[in-house]
Amino acid sequence: MLSVGGGVIWSGCSIGSLIQLSVKLSIEDDMLYNAITCKHDSQHKDFNYTSSSFLLQLPDHGRKTRILAFLRITVTTAVGVGAIALGVGTASGYISPWTGRFYSLLDPTYAKDHIPIIASVSEHQPTAWSSFMFDFHILLFLFPAGLYFCFKRLSDATIFIVMYGLTSMYFAGVMVRLILVATPAVCLISAIAVSATIKNLTQLVRTKSKVPQSGSSKGSSSSKGSSKATVDQSQPFQRNGAIALLLGAFYLLSKYATHCTWVTSEAYSSPSIVLAARGAHGNRVIFDDYREAYFWLRQNTPPDAKVMSWWDYGYQITAMGNRTVIVDNNTWNNTHIATVGRAMSSYEHEAIEIMRSLDVDYVLVVFGGVTGYSSDDINKFLWMVRIGGGVFPVIKEPDYLVNGEYRVDKGAAPKMLNCLMYKLCYYRFGELTTEYGKPPGYDRARGVEIGNKDIKLEYLEEAFTTSNWIVRIYKVKPPNNRW
Repeated sequence: MLSVGGGVIWSGCSIGSLIQLSVKLSIEDDMLYNAITCKHDSQHKDFNYTSSSFLLQLPDHGRKTRILAFLRITVTTAVGVGAIALGVGTASGYISPWTGRFYSLLDPTYAKDHIPIIASVSEHQPTAWSSFMFDFHILLFLFPAGLYFCFKRLSDATIFIVMYGLTSMYFAGVMVRLILVATPAVCLISAIAVSATIKNLTQLVRTKSKVPQSGSSKGSSSSKGSSKATVDQSQPFQRNGAIALLLGAFYLLSKYATHCTWVTSEAYSSPSIVLAARGAHGNRVIFDDYREAYFWLRQNTPPDAKVMSWWDYGYQITAMGNRTVIVDNNTWNNTHIATVGRAMSSYEHEAIEIMRSLDVDYVLVVFGGVTGYSSDDINKFLWMVRIGGGVFPVIKEPDYLVNGEYRVDKGAAPKMLNCLMYKLCYYRFGELTTEYGKPPGYDRARGVEIGNKDIKLEYLEEAFTTSNWIVRIYKVKPPNNRW
């Protein structure tokens, strides 16, 4: 870093000397000097005059070329020294390395192969085309047109806009959460396309073509005034076409504004803790099971109780339930989260040893088989297996699959049907009829009848289940007395 700073200071002094040299050229010979520094200043002045006389003898074009070459070498050297210093600092550990999320931006497959916990987060998934269309609407088609207009008139500003737009769109394609980063660029470039299009169309509407007036050849030869007479005549086809396109553009923009208002109200205005859905008759149905469960935790468990759940709900339990959690959304400790994943994917007699080592009092799971809620723990379970298996090799993903397929019905893998997560989600579910015409134990989220309806718990007991079965809480039984 000192070498980089020294290069910058050296280049600054050199540029300062050139500026001082040019200023000295305008100093008159009879300037009054301070008595203390007269001798040194006069020597400096003689040096400046000697240097300036040498530079003045050079051609103006050559002088500019040499100055530009000097600046180019200085900047290149400073950037090179800075890059070397950055590389050495990173390799030596003085500069902390990038996190896995940054590596995932450069290599989209990095997280899946090396850090499954990053790939398990839904907002880190690649963006689907439907998401682009849902968020950008007509801007998805105006964006390429805006890039065309930027390339058509290249300048420093348009080059910056193009680079900003392309890089942000790439990052938005890698992670769905980065659509927020791409939104300003897409709006800006699309606005350029709209502005250029409306400008061209309005010019066509306002343009009048000059057509010579038809008349007799005799009259045109006898009178110069009549030969030069013209009338303003509009081009009806281009004018009408431009007006139609303008109307279409304003219609699309109005539909875009309507779409943005609807998306904001329906998709981005509901808190994730309160679920909303549409009933069979179009009426709005609210599922408030999360707050119901957290209120029960706060009112019916000891203040020092420890709750084990998947890390997605850690912050909510801490803030709303006021209870200690084993893992939370601060996913810095991958080993601790893998331990919870191992407990959830193990048999009950194996999981109880892990829970007792973590001093767990309650276990909380999220289940959507009754309401059709698809973001439950059963659908997240494979990520628990992958994260747990990344730290503990005893957990193997193929043990929970059948011919590479993830199933919860009668054709599911034996270890899947008897693991702790399956038992806690489907406990007493085989006695429940969820949909008319379907057998008891029909899972509405996955559209199948569960494979294990006779579930017995040995080391845990059901403590609370919310009204819609979305959140289920189990209490860990104390160990039996040994005589």
